Parts: sequence; structure tokens; C-alpha cells
Amino acid sequence: MANHLLLSLLATLIFITTTVSAVISYNVKSLGARPDGRSDSSKAFMAAWLGACGSAKAATFYVPNGKYLVGPLIFSGPCKNGAITVRIDGTLVAPSNYFVLGNAQYWLRFRSVNGVTIVGGTLDALGGNLWACKSRSKSCPQGATSLQIYNSNNVLVYGLTSINSQMFHVVVNGCNNVALVGMNVVAPSNSPNTDGIHVQLSTGVTILNSKIGTGDDCVSIGPGARNLWIEGVTCGPGHGISIGSLGNNLNEQGVQNVTVKRVTFRETDNGLRIKAWAKPSNGFVNGVLFQNAIMINVDNPIVIDQNYCPGGKNCPRQGSGVKISNVRYQDVHGTSATKVAVKFDCSKKNPCRGITMQDVNLSFKTQLAASSYCANAVGRTSGVMKPTGCF
Repeated sequence: MANHLLLSLLATLIFITTTVSAVISYNVKSLGARPDGRSDSSKAFMAAWLGACGSAKAATFYVPNGKYLVGPLIFSGPCKNGAITVRIDGTLVAPSNYFVLGNAQYWLRFRSVNGVTIVGGTLDALGGNLWACKSRSKSCPQGATSLQIYNSNNVLVYGLTSINSQMFHVVVNGCNNVALVGMNVVAPSNSPNTDGIHVQLSTGVTILNSKIGTGDDCVSIGPGARNLWIEGVTCGPGHGISIGSLGNNLNEQGVQNVTVKRVTFRETDNGLRIKAWAKPSNGFVNGVLFQNAIMINVDNPIVIDQNYCPGGKNCPRQGSGVKISNVRYQDVHGTSATKVAVKFDCSKKNPCRGITMQDVNLSFKTQLAASSYCANAVGRTSGVMKPTGCF
């Protein structure tokens, strides 16, 4: 699957680079955008989008070198063509006043589009001032996701850098066939709720060869995510790659068919995590493969937590309704920053079933033996197993 996908993506990029002169191009600078980082260029960006989206032929939305102050912006479809390339050579800068974006939920949103390719560029959301506000006050705005891909199909994002998002860097919601390749996500470890890439209610999402450092989950997987492929991701700082939290609502779509392979975690809070609220829900997780993962001084390398109840509100002494089954861990090795390297804290009402562990080798502080903990978990082990299995 991964090799076929890489060949397809490469063919797409070759097509973009060799046919750029043959398609209609809308240059934001020619349409009035000023690359000084201070002048609001939102109107020029919208003019470029309306031109590209309204073209009956393949079109390019081009952002030259420079800094462009924009936002918030919605790039809406459906468009007249299914081959729009958004080529960004410059940097997009958010308004310095965080109230402009703070309650907008998004900075840049692609909505109801098909066949859009976003290549290169940097998004700088200037989130630091909002984080500082949140650290000292409860009257701050919530903050905005930097890039949201919503209700869209066949979207490729290649080589994009996202810096200091106010909240989530990238959200894929309600989509089919979205690929995020060569992403670079940058935010400090103390930046709140700055998940690198969040996927929910979407099918066929691929995340490849990306580097993510942030203050929350490097990748978070929400309800309704299916056929998700994550490969070649380096995470740190951050909270790891997390399925969940799930089960916050009684009626909730499940997560199914997730592959996470060739990933590295460096001094993160978690590595491979599944997290569910401790309250009734009809949600589920079924069919997950975690394969070839390297842990470097990770607090919780392998963890399933079905007793998530932050603040002890609305869920004390309740059992999680989320059903977790058929989760495989293969070739997971490295070092744990805590004694308990493997922790399965599952629900009494819905024990974790079908957990398979093969060739897991995790040590505590380089040489010391780590330990494992199991509660309400059913599974089996094979091959190397350090720490010793607890099923």
C-alpha cells in the first residue's frame, strides 16, 4: 500500500512541476498581495482562489517568496475543475492580534474541494501570545486551527511547514483520500492543545515522512477515522501518536483499520497510545497495527487508558463503553523514562481483547529492567518480550 501510494504521489508532483506553464496561474502578488508581512493580503488571496476554482481548466494558485499577512480565509468548493495546485514559495503570517482568529475555529480552511494539491510554504500562526494569555487568564479566546481540510476529497499536502499554531496545526475532518507528506510541524513543548495532525470522520488518510514537534499529540485520531496509514513520522516533543480520546459521547463512530509504522518518539510524554473516557459509549477501536517503533526516553512507550477522566468530572466510577480489540504491537524497542513501559489499563465493563505483542524490547534508563501492567486486558505475546508480558 505505501509503495503504491508513494509512486502515485510522485507522479502527481511530476505532473505539477512539468505542466505548471500549461495551466492557468493566479499569482497573489499580481492581484495586489504585498509580501511585507504587515499589509493585509486576504483580498488578493481570495481573488486568486476564486479565479482558480472558477477555471474550467487546471489552475495554479501561486504565492511567491515573501511574507503575507492573511486570514481568516475559507477556500470553498465545489470548483469547476478537479486539478488546482496551491503552490506556496513564501510564508503566510496570521494577524498578530490573536482575537482576530481566536474565536474563528480556523485560520485557513479548504471546504468541499476535490483534487486540490498544496505544495510547500510555511504557515506562521504567531500562537505564542495566545498561549501566554491562557497561562495567566481564563478570558482568552479558544484559538484557531491553522489549516483545516473539511468535507473534501483527493487532497494532497506536500512539504508544508506549520509554526506555532494557536491550537491544532492541521485538522482533516469529514474527508476521503487525503495525503499529508513531508510535513514539518514546529511548536514548543509547553504550547497547549497544539496537536500536530488531527484526523476524524475521514477515510483513506495517509501521513508520510513527517517531522512533528509540538505541545500535544503529534498525531491524534478521533472518532470515525478509518483506513488510516501513518509511516515515517518522527515525534518530539509531544504527547505521542494517540487514538483518542474516544467515548466522550454516547453515540460515537468507531476507529478502524489503522496502521502506524516506522515511527520514532524522542523524549515524548507517550509513544503509542489509545485513550478512552471512563463513561458509557458505543464507540470502538478495531484493527490497529503498531509496527517498527523506536522509543528514546519516552515516559509511556505503550499505553491503553480506558479510565480517562480529567478533573474527575462527569465520569467518576464509571466504566468505558469503548470496545478495544485486535491491536498488534510488532518490533517496538528503545528506552522508557519510567519504570512501567507497557500499561494496559482497560475497562472492567469492556476489557481490551485480542492484543498481540511480538518482539517488544523496552528498557528503563538504558540498562535497567522495565515492567508492565495489565488490568482487564486479554492477549498473547511472542518473540522477544521485555518487559515480561502481563496477560
